[in-house]
Amino acid sequence: MQNSKMKICNTILDTIGNTPLVRLNNVTSEVKATVLAKVETFNPGNSIKDRMALKMIEDAEAAGLLKPGGTIIEGTSGNTGMGLAIAGIIKGYKCIFTTTDKQSKEKVDALKAFGAEVIVCPTNVEPEDPRSYYSVAARLKNEVPNSYHTNQYDNLSNRKAHYEQTGPEIWEQTDGKITHLVVGAGTGGTVTGTGKYLKEKNPNIKIWAIDTYGSALKKYHETGVIENSEIYPYVTEGIGEDFIPENYDFKIIDHFEKVTDKDAAIYTREICRKEGIWVGNSAGSAVAGIIQMKDQLKEDDVVVVIFHDHGSRYIGKMFNDEWMRKMGYLDKTGMTAQDIVSSRKNVEMTTIDKNETVSNALKLMMENHFSQLPVTSDGRIVGSIFENKVMNLLLQSPDKKDVRIEEIMSAALPFVDITTPIETISKMVCGDYEAILAKDFKRDINYIITRSDIAELMVK
Repeated sequence: MQNSKMKICNTILDTIGNTPLVRLNNVTSEVKATVLAKVETFNPGNSIKDRMALKMIEDAEAAGLLKPGGTIIEGTSGNTGMGLAIAGIIKGYKCIFTTTDKQSKEKVDALKAFGAEVIVCPTNVEPEDPRSYYSVAARLKNEVPNSYHTNQYDNLSNRKAHYEQTGPEIWEQTDGKITHLVVGAGTGGTVTGTGKYLKEKNPNIKIWAIDTYGSALKKYHETGVIENSEIYPYVTEGIGEDFIPENYDFKIIDHFEKVTDKDAAIYTREICRKEGIWVGNSAGSAVAGIIQMKDQLKEDDVVVVIFHDHGSRYIGKMFNDEWMRKMGYLDKTGMTAQDIVSSRKNVEMTTIDKNETVSNALKLMMENHFSQLPVTSDGRIVGSIFENKVMNLLLQSPDKKDVRIEEIMSAALPFVDITTPIETISKMVCGDYEAILAKDFKRDINYIITRSDIAELMVK
């Protein structure tokens, strides 16, 4: 047998990279330009994060920061953790990951399948809050012996991986004809690293980053300021941030485009059904962003869009009809949240700061006949409180009337688009939620909708 003809990878890590570029023919049919998808699901961990996960480990080994038998610690939405877990198995490292309760169950189960320990943390807390998945990961680094916190947000090996791999691949695959790169932006590594390489090859290439409503990135890119009032809980996974990771070089990025949770979810399904490519939530956001900006594209443009991860991680969400209906993403006819808001005399939403006392909150609710109140921190919605729960608390523990709301608040109420059908909202507030928040994205106004609001509309 002649071994020279055999093509064998020594380990699964050798299969990372060199992913295909696939023309999109149907889902972007209304776009004049040629749109090509860089399908990163072909990596062994089914996402683009395999590239930077291995790079962070290799660079840490070379610097003596990660030693044999050590433990890798990371805060992850799932995909980076998968890449680290796979590399950890091959290289002999243990893995402890922190994640948020927003992430799909499939992502958490997948990390556990690769032997990782997963700690689920609350989503609706600020990054510096000791309960956040960022803070828990940082704390574990000091508590776990022989451990290394990869810190994908501030570890510049992240963007370096894409500068060395993803950028050159795209340039070669398009024969240098790429005119636009479209990337769902999260940690900043992919968009900055890939964009930097492509800009060096041709400074006329446009780098478009896709952001989500509720994230701080677009505003910061435009003003250099983190606007807390623009930060609030959102559904879309894999993109957006409520702080600015060090991996960002905003000079590389020409434009940030925001996409709603609803459009991201719908286009995630459309990619699968119209192209036969099973990809995740950030791909839906990216395609929706391209369609929103289609008037800026010409027929001879060549657009490359990154498809970050695999749709199998979203079976319980975007690819579940019941979940889609529950979130108001499938129904398109009938009365909407806009009709509810328009029918009310007093539409302005009242909120209360997390540092206010419980007694002040109850007083505010009783004076205004509110059953619930959104809780804010520097203008950002971070939680909620409910009249019945506050009253029960004070009846059982009168001494807690002066404690801060932050200590007793519940998770933030879910946001829906102002176009969400009334049937869907009714199911939400009569089911898992006592109220919901409706957002008019075009006017940047929030409203609260309760059961009584729907009942009043029904009898009119």
